[in-house]
Amino acid sequence: MARSDLNLAALAVALLASGCAAATGTGVGFSGGGETAATFAWSSDDGVQGQMTALLADGSYYDGPFFQITRETTFEETAPLWRGWEGHGGWRGWPQEDAQARIAVTYTGTVLANLKSASGARMRCRFALARPRVGMSGGGFGRCQLSDGAVISADFDARHD
Repeated sequence: MARSDLNLAALAVALLASGCAAATGTGVGFSGGGETAATFAWSSDDGVQGQMTALLADGSYYDGPFFQITRETTFEETAPLWRGWEGHGGWRGWPQEDAQARIAVTYTGTVLANLKSASGARMRCRFALARPRVGMSGGGFGRCQLSDGAVISADFDARHD
């Protein structure tokens, strides 16, 4: 088994061990220059929010919450997504003006995640869902930005249960 397969399997096992999840999935990501690779795993009990992990090729491990944004989502429900990004140059490229009033309109059909490493480094992610009605299980694609500014493009395959 290749190292990346072992890493992906380890991520999936860690997520499953953290609780009995109704749905799980995996994804892969690469930076534009290919210097940063990542494997992702996610789990969700309700299909709208859950836990996500990312393991970078350098061994850095990130984990944290993700939320699927719907028209009913309130700004308060997504508070964990904004924590830890103070002092990192704002949300470059991420619409934020009047975020409280606009979050459901701006991000409906999108999953947002805020991951953190043991060292305190951050990774924020935004994924467009291929089939929003089935959430992350329907697959999607997007970008994650590390607190050092590096950007990783990610792709999640649809699950075929």
